[in-house]
Amino acid sequence: MKIEGQAAIVTGGGSGLGAQTARELARRGARVAVLDINGDGAAAVAAECGGIGLRCDITDPASVEAALAAAAERHGPARLLLNVAGIGSAKRIVGKDGRAAPLEDFRRVVEVNLIGTYNVSRLAAAQMAALEPLDEDGARGVIVHTASVAAFDGQVGQEAYSASKGGVVSMTLPMARDLAQHGIRVVTIAPGLFLTPLVAELPQAVQASLAASIPFPRRLGQPGEFAQLAAAIVENNALNGEVIRLDGALRMAPR
Repeated sequence: MKIEGQAAIVTGGGSGLGAQTARELARRGARVAVLDINGDGAAAVAAECGGIGLRCDITDPASVEAALAAAAERHGPARLLLNVAGIGSAKRIVGKDGRAAPLEDFRRVVEVNLIGTYNVSRLAAAQMAALEPLDEDGARGVIVHTASVAAFDGQVGQEAYSASKGGVVSMTLPMARDLAQHGIRVVTIAPGLFLTPLVAELPQAVQASLAASIPFPRRLGQPGEFAQLAAAIVENNALNGEVIRLDGALRMAPR
């Protein structure tokens, strides 16, 4: 699908991978709505992109509906949805003090990363399905999810994060099959270790250690590389129902 001229939604677009994805889509001519729980961050990135920034809680149906409506009023109904919003977690199921991890911590990560992704997708897909096809394939829209290599090789303490991202991986194919009748493709990116703002705050020695664990290229991934893949997925109509690891051949150690 051609990116130029399309309306796009990017969740988690206020920073990191989402922000760079929003910039890349705008650079290629998309009209971008940047959604983020951090409204100020969304507004700042949107100002760079010439788009609209909206505060949005992806776990709240009313918040998502309001954001999609505001984006559609500004840019028209979106044909592109980039689900990048998510949160991390690292907590052992039994701590050093012998106490069980709080259930609420697990629930919150799954609520944001998995249920939030599904929530935005279902609402955006309903809008896409009502649009006219763009080409001879009958394409109406593209949804790109963000998982993680932790879905496959989660480390110690990543039960919640791995479960949530594993859920995103597992729903990719059935969602693609479900939406095929409407001409909507669904593809997931599973990034490895990337130089996000959170990682950039770590000491240089820690960053170097992380980079050294990656076979090639032996460095942290750049947000622009994630954004480039997201754009390539949009532009390639044959890509559907797939999960693509973007990790430099990394396989995470247990800890």
